[in-house]
Amino acid sequence: MRNYEIPRNYRGEGRILYIFSKKGLIYTCVGAGIGLIFFFTLKSLGYTMVGLIITVILGAIGFAIGSLKMPETTAFEITRKTGGENIDDIILRWIKFKKNKNKIYVYKAEEETKDGQ
Repeated sequence: MRNYEIPRNYRGEGRILYIFSKKGLIYTCVGAGIGLIFFFTLKSLGYTMVGLIITVILGAIGFAIGSLKMPETTAFEITRKTGGENIDDIILRWIKFKKNKNKIYVYKAEEETKDGQ
């Protein structure tokens, strides 16, 4: 008699504190770290609560960028083209696109191109 292993879903087992994946935790810490700069600056000016709110908001934005995916809908052009992809991947591609000065290189087959002859 043979033993067979039943496949398991390992998706949720890489999570820290149930809601944070490793990538989501890193992005949250980076966002909160940027918020802490504002917090200490505003704390020295006497606006502690405003600095704390900014820190929480930037941490939440970092969590959203690291954890969420672009929704799949045909209502907008951006969601039609990038639906289902991670938001951080989309942002990184946009930065690379801007870094290349908005140039897109598209390959066309030789039959479709026109020579000047």
